[in-house]
Amino acid sequence: MSTKTLIIILDLIGILAFAIDGALTAIRTARVDIVGVMVLGLVTALGGGIIRDLLLGVTPETFQDWRYICTALLGATVAFFLSRQLTHLAKPILIFDAAGLSLFAVIGVTKALELGFGPLQATLLGVLTGVGGGTIRDVLLNRVPTVLSSNSHLYAIPALIGAGLVALAYTVGLTWGWISVVGAVLCFTVRLLALMYRWSAPTPPGASPL
Repeated sequence: MSTKTLIIILDLIGILAFAIDGALTAIRTARVDIVGVMVLGLVTALGGGIIRDLLLGVTPETFQDWRYICTALLGATVAFFLSRQLTHLAKPILIFDAAGLSLFAVIGVTKALELGFGPLQATLLGVLTGVGGGTIRDVLLNRVPTVLSSNSHLYAIPALIGAGLVALAYTVGLTWGWISVVGAVLCFTVRLLALMYRWSAPTPPGASPL
Protein backbone atom coordinates (compact mmCIF):
# COMPACT_ATOMS: atom_id res chain seq x y z
CA MET A 1 0.00 0.00 0.00
CA SER A 2 1.40 3.41 -0.97
CA THR A 3 1.84 6.20 1.56
CA LYS A 4 -0.72 8.33 -0.29
CA THR A 5 -3.35 5.58 -0.12
CA LEU A 6 -2.65 5.04 3.57
CA ILE A 7 -3.05 8.76 4.26
CA ILE A 8 -6.39 8.87 2.46
CA ILE A 9 -7.67 5.85 4.40
CA LEU A 10 -6.60 7.36 7.74
CA ASP A 11 -8.11 10.70 6.77
CA LEU A 12 -11.49 9.17 5.92
CA ILE A 13 -11.55 7.14 9.13
CA GLY A 14 -10.77 10.29 11.08
CA ILE A 15 -13.55 12.19 9.31
CA LEU A 16 -16.04 9.43 10.11
CA ALA A 17 -15.02 9.38 13.77
CA PHE A 18 -15.15 13.15 14.17
CA ALA A 19 -18.49 13.42 12.35
CA ILE A 20 -20.06 10.93 14.76
CA ASP A 21 -18.43 12.70 17.69
CA GLY A 22 -19.62 16.15 16.61
CA ALA A 23 -23.16 15.01 15.92
CA LEU A 24 -23.47 13.09 19.20
CA THR A 25 -22.04 16.03 21.15
CA ALA A 26 -24.62 18.33 19.56
CA ILE A 27 -27.46 15.93 20.39
CA ARG A 28 -26.33 15.58 24.01
CA THR A 29 -25.70 19.25 24.74
CA ALA A 30 -28.19 21.24 22.65
CA ARG A 31 -31.69 21.08 21.23
CA VAL A 32 -30.91 20.52 17.58
CA ASP A 33 -32.86 19.14 14.65
CA ILE A 34 -31.48 17.10 11.77
CA VAL A 35 -30.00 20.22 10.17
CA GLY A 36 -28.13 21.09 13.35
CA VAL A 37 -26.87 17.52 13.71
CA MET A 38 -25.59 17.45 10.13
CA VAL A 39 -23.99 20.90 10.30
CA LEU A 40 -22.16 20.19 13.56
CA GLY A 41 -21.09 16.77 12.34
CA LEU A 42 -19.68 18.28 9.14
CA VAL A 43 -17.99 21.16 10.96
CA THR A 44 -16.32 18.86 13.45
CA ALA A 45 -15.17 16.43 10.78
CA LEU A 46 -14.00 18.88 8.13
CA GLY A 47 -13.22 22.14 9.91
CA GLY A 48 -9.68 21.30 11.04
CA GLY A 49 -8.66 20.00 7.64
CA ILE A 50 -10.04 23.04 5.84
CA ILE A 51 -8.16 25.44 8.15
CA ARG A 52 -4.96 23.41 7.69
CA ASP A 53 -5.20 23.41 3.90
CA LEU A 54 -5.88 27.14 3.78
CA LEU A 55 -2.78 27.78 5.88
CA LEU A 56 -0.81 25.45 3.61
CA GLY A 57 -1.97 27.45 0.61
CA VAL A 58 -3.75 24.59 -1.14
CA THR A 59 -7.36 23.93 -2.10
CA PRO A 60 -8.99 22.04 0.79
CA GLU A 61 -9.34 18.32 0.11
CA THR A 62 -13.00 18.63 1.11
CA PHE A 63 -13.69 20.51 -2.12
CA GLN A 64 -11.64 18.20 -4.33
CA ASP A 65 -12.73 14.72 -3.25
CA TRP A 66 -16.41 13.81 -2.86
CA ARG A 67 -15.51 11.07 -0.39
CA TYR A 68 -14.72 13.60 2.33
CA ILE A 69 -18.14 15.23 2.47
CA CYS A 70 -19.95 11.92 1.93
CA THR A 71 -18.02 10.26 4.76
CA ALA A 72 -18.82 13.16 7.09
CA LEU A 73 -22.50 13.00 6.14
CA LEU A 74 -22.48 9.24 6.76
CA GLY A 75 -21.07 9.70 10.26
CA ALA A 76 -23.57 12.42 11.15
CA THR A 77 -26.43 10.32 9.77
CA VAL A 78 -25.39 7.30 11.83
CA ALA A 79 -25.28 9.48 14.94
CA PHE A 80 -28.71 10.97 14.18
CA PHE A 81 -30.49 7.64 13.77
CA LEU A 82 -28.68 5.91 16.64
CA SER A 83 -28.87 8.88 18.98
CA ARG A 84 -31.36 7.17 21.30
CA GLN A 85 -28.93 4.33 21.87
CA LEU A 86 -25.84 6.49 22.15
CA THR A 87 -26.68 9.87 23.65
CA HIS A 88 -26.81 8.54 27.22
CA LEU A 89 -23.37 7.02 26.83
CA ALA A 90 -20.41 9.34 27.38
CA LYS A 91 -17.75 6.79 26.48
CA PRO A 92 -18.60 6.39 22.78
CA ILE A 93 -18.30 10.15 22.26
CA LEU A 94 -14.94 10.29 24.03
CA ILE A 95 -13.62 7.32 22.06
CA PHE A 96 -14.73 8.76 18.71
CA ASP A 97 -13.23 12.11 19.68
CA ALA A 98 -9.91 10.50 20.64
CA ALA A 99 -9.84 8.55 17.38
CA GLY A 100 -10.53 11.63 15.29
CA LEU A 101 -7.97 13.68 17.19
CA SER A 102 -5.29 11.04 16.69
CA LEU A 103 -5.88 10.45 13.00
CA PHE A 104 -6.19 14.11 12.12
CA ALA A 105 -3.03 15.05 14.02
CA VAL A 106 -0.85 12.64 12.02
CA ILE A 107 -2.61 13.46 8.74
CA GLY A 108 -2.00 17.16 9.29
CA VAL A 109 1.72 16.79 10.03
CA THR A 110 2.19 14.35 7.17
CA LYS A 111 0.59 16.65 4.62
CA ALA A 112 2.63 19.63 5.83
CA LEU A 113 5.87 17.63 5.61
CA GLU A 114 5.02 16.49 2.08
CA LEU A 115 4.61 20.13 1.05
CA GLY A 116 8.06 21.01 2.36
CA PHE A 117 7.24 22.61 5.70
CA GLY A 118 9.72 22.27 8.55
CA PRO A 119 9.18 19.72 11.34
CA LEU A 120 8.10 22.31 13.92
CA GLN A 121 5.65 24.05 11.62
CA ALA A 122 4.32 20.71 10.42
CA THR A 123 3.79 19.52 14.00
CA LEU A 124 1.82 22.65 14.86
CA LEU A 125 -0.32 22.19 11.76
CA GLY A 126 -0.92 18.59 12.80
CA VAL A 127 -2.19 19.72 16.18
CA LEU A 128 -4.36 22.38 14.54
CA THR A 129 -5.87 19.77 12.23
CA GLY A 130 -6.74 17.63 15.25
CA VAL A 131 -8.30 20.31 17.44
CA GLY A 132 -9.68 22.73 14.82
CA GLY A 133 -13.00 21.06 14.02
CA GLY A 134 -13.85 20.40 17.66
CA THR A 135 -13.03 24.00 18.54
CA ILE A 136 -15.40 25.34 15.89
CA ARG A 137 -18.07 22.91 17.12
CA ASP A 138 -17.70 24.09 20.72
CA VAL A 139 -17.89 27.75 19.70
CA LEU A 140 -21.11 27.08 17.78
CA LEU A 141 -22.48 25.28 20.84
CA ASN A 142 -21.47 28.24 23.05
CA ARG A 143 -19.05 26.16 25.10
CA VAL A 144 -15.47 26.76 26.18
CA PRO A 145 -13.46 24.85 23.53
CA THR A 146 -12.17 21.54 24.85
CA VAL A 147 -8.61 22.41 23.84
CA LEU A 148 -8.69 25.48 26.14
CA SER A 149 -10.38 23.88 29.14
CA SER A 150 -8.41 22.83 32.21
CA ASN A 151 -10.87 19.93 32.56
CA SER A 152 -10.09 18.51 29.11
CA HIS A 153 -7.59 15.92 30.43
CA LEU A 154 -4.77 16.45 27.95
CA TYR A 155 -6.40 17.22 24.62
CA ALA A 156 -3.79 19.10 22.61
CA ILE A 157 -0.83 17.38 24.28
CA PRO A 158 -1.56 13.87 22.88
CA ALA A 159 -1.97 15.42 19.43
CA LEU A 160 1.38 17.16 19.89
CA ILE A 161 3.03 13.87 20.89
CA GLY A 162 1.62 11.93 17.93
CA ALA A 163 2.38 14.65 15.38
CA GLY A 164 5.81 15.24 16.88
CA LEU A 165 6.73 11.57 16.51
CA VAL A 166 5.91 11.66 12.79
CA ALA A 167 7.89 14.86 12.31
CA LEU A 168 10.85 13.39 14.20
CA ALA A 169 10.80 10.26 12.04
CA TYR A 170 10.85 12.45 8.94
CA THR A 171 13.71 14.55 10.29
CA VAL A 172 15.98 11.57 10.98
CA GLY A 173 15.20 10.03 7.61
CA LEU A 174 13.08 7.07 8.67
CA THR A 175 10.48 5.54 6.40
CA TRP A 176 7.62 7.45 7.90
CA GLY A 177 4.56 6.18 6.06
CA TRP A 178 3.69 3.61 8.70
CA ILE A 179 5.11 5.86 11.42
CA SER A 180 1.88 7.81 10.90
CA VAL A 181 -0.05 4.80 12.17
CA VAL A 182 2.26 4.49 15.16
CA GLY A 183 1.85 8.22 15.88
CA ALA A 184 -1.94 7.93 15.74
CA VAL A 185 -1.95 4.93 18.07
CA LEU A 186 0.33 6.76 20.51
CA CYS A 187 -1.87 9.86 20.50
CA PHE A 188 -5.01 7.75 20.96
CA THR A 189 -3.46 5.80 23.83
CA VAL A 190 -2.24 8.88 25.69
CA ARG A 191 -5.63 10.55 25.30
CA LEU A 192 -7.53 7.53 26.63
CA LEU A 193 -5.10 7.12 29.54
CA ALA A 194 -5.52 10.80 30.38
CA LEU A 195 -9.29 10.36 30.43
CA MET A 196 -9.07 7.15 32.44
CA TYR A 197 -6.71 8.49 35.09
CA ARG A 198 -7.86 12.13 34.86
CA TRP A 199 -4.47 13.53 33.93
CA SER A 200 -4.45 17.29 33.45
CA ALA A 201 -1.97 19.83 32.17
CA PRO A 202 -0.44 22.24 34.72
CA THR A 203 -2.54 25.29 35.59
CA PRO A 204 -1.19 28.75 36.52
CA PRO A 205 0.18 28.97 40.09
CA GLY A 206 -2.49 30.14 42.48
CA ALA A 207 -5.36 29.48 40.08
CA SER A 208 -8.52 28.56 41.95
CA PRO A 209 -9.98 25.11 41.18
CA LEU A 210 -13.24 24.96 39.25
